[in-house]
Amino acid sequence: MAEEKADRFPDPHDFKVPKELEGWEEMYPSHYLFSKDRGEWEKQQFWYLDKIHAPEPMPPLDLIFQEAWQISLSQYTTRVFCIPPAQGIAQRMVGGYMYICAIAPPPEEVIKEKAELFGKRVFYVFDHYDELWDKWLTKFKVLGKEMAAVVVPSDLPKFVPEDQVIPAPTGCYVSYDLIAAFDKLVNQMFKGWQYHFEMLNLTYLAYLMFADVVRKLFPGISESAIGKMVAGAYVSMFRPEEELCSLARLATSLRGVSDILKSDRTAKQKIAELDKTPDGRQWLDQFNKAKDPWFFVSCGSGWLHYEGSWINSPDIPYGYIKNYVERLEKGEKIERSLDNIDKQRDAIVAEYVGLIKTDEDRTAFNNAYNTIRTIYRYAEDHLFWVEHWFHTIWFDKIRNFGKLLVKAGMIEDVDDIFMFNRYEIPELLTEVATGWALGVNIPMRGSYYKAKAQKRRKILDAAKKWIPTPALGVPPEEVAEPFTIMLWGITTDKVKEWLKGMKAPTVGDISEIKGFASSAGVAEGPARVLRLLKEISNLKPGEIIVCPTTNPSWAPVFTQIKAAVTDIGGLTSHAAIVCREYGVPSVTGTGVATTVIKTGDIIRVDGDTGVVKIVKRAK
Repeated sequence: MAEEKADRFPDPHDFKVPKELEGWEEMYPSHYLFSKDRGEWEKQQFWYLDKIHAPEPMPPLDLIFQEAWQISLSQYTTRVFCIPPAQGIAQRMVGGYMYICAIAPPPEEVIKEKAELFGKRVFYVFDHYDELWDKWLTKFKVLGKEMAAVVVPSDLPKFVPEDQVIPAPTGCYVSYDLIAAFDKLVNQMFKGWQYHFEMLNLTYLAYLMFADVVRKLFPGISESAIGKMVAGAYVSMFRPEEELCSLARLATSLRGVSDILKSDRTAKQKIAELDKTPDGRQWLDQFNKAKDPWFFVSCGSGWLHYEGSWINSPDIPYGYIKNYVERLEKGEKIERSLDNIDKQRDAIVAEYVGLIKTDEDRTAFNNAYNTIRTIYRYAEDHLFWVEHWFHTIWFDKIRNFGKLLVKAGMIEDVDDIFMFNRYEIPELLTEVATGWALGVNIPMRGSYYKAKAQKRRKILDAAKKWIPTPALGVPPEEVAEPFTIMLWGITTDKVKEWLKGMKAPTVGDISEIKGFASSAGVAEGPARVLRLLKEISNLKPGEIIVCPTTNPSWAPVFTQIKAAVTDIGGLTSHAAIVCREYGVPSVTGTGVATTVIKTGDIIRVDGDTGVVKIVKRAK
């Protein structure tokens, strides 16, 4: 590894990865690598590890989502809504991990040009959000159904069926269908992500504008107080969990259903048992009605193929329902207390509005407040439809290609298709189509692709054991880019901590860490450190989650935990939003929580000040 200087991180062009990762560059398209022909520009940027979108090493095909958001997020900022000083977010891969940078503001003349367009475009959306949301959801559902309707050939027939030849040749056959289907899915995914950011940047912008107004009116107001003012929303991302609660309550009212659901049998066994009685069948009918679309929710973030979704991992929702039924029988409340959140929000808003002295200031507050309350829910509303429902459909379709490639002898396992990036898969499909077209006994390079998939799996496994540097390049004197702070939680102080070696601290020497006061309240309890998505199953009621970042699919556990602490994420990150919605104290963007805190440590989380104290170390 290149030697670090005291005031900077490793040069991205000289940075070395462990030898176990040798060959990692082959997994990703060349434009995702640091390159000498862009070296001068790249050296001027500050690159930091994106633990929100890529907390784990990136399988090659799963990079498509990152490719899509890089374009979409950036274009809406720079070319569509023309946020004057803002530019896009650039991405690079190093050793399987994704680094990003917020590009510096454009020249002053460009800022002025953008400013002329900004007001008209942005405030139109703010003023017409409700009708625009209805249009957005309608067109996005259409796109999802179009993707679901894409036919992926299940096999290459010995001979084309006669009805495709007589009475007139169709002109295009399975060799074309195979390649065209993949191209269509790729185009649909990019289109879906174009839709994804249609109003998302404006959601964050509205929060920034509201927070700016509030800070000017009420100097010294805490970030947690600002967060309380915007909390409380009925959004799609919480609907899967609400459906589980409803099913659990229904189960307790039907004869024998609760006992079956509380058993330790598998979901398949429970379904078979429930199907034997009228009450069981009534419950199953309601479960099946909720499945589409609400159980098309990822078991993790929605970003990685191996996470799975509730719809194809039924033991997950059945496990949550089992827990809810047991809690209901103990007399516990299982739903989030939205009424309490609403009351707290209204009370704090009324308190601060009462301090406003002039009509002008009151108008400024009301305008900013009404805007954020209207559009803020988009952040969690659209999230379900894109990163969960839409991605679940995508993964299902891609696995159909994997099945065909296994049949053709090109890969060993269905999920090996995810070991190839989106530019390489057409090569595989073209080779299969060509071999089929040429006739019988045509040799193909199955051993070549199988070896490549195996090598890449080993690289990714090795990358999981590696702790990459948190940043690359020369940090700015001050981190000022607003989305970097509000969404990713990267601040000037955080970067200084990294430079002092906080990325690998001595655990025993640290008893307190700081982050964003993202959700108000104070809680103390045992920590549960979750570095990998699959570790969520280890969580116990009454514990405090400590993780790189939270995932939307974890909503069912937020009524059981005491608090949440994350390595990364600002005041508008998912962790911040979901904790406010569940009334759970939260400190986000600590940078080092999962390194400093160990499972079993007793910690105190202060969501009002952003401080996490380690009260007692686990033995």
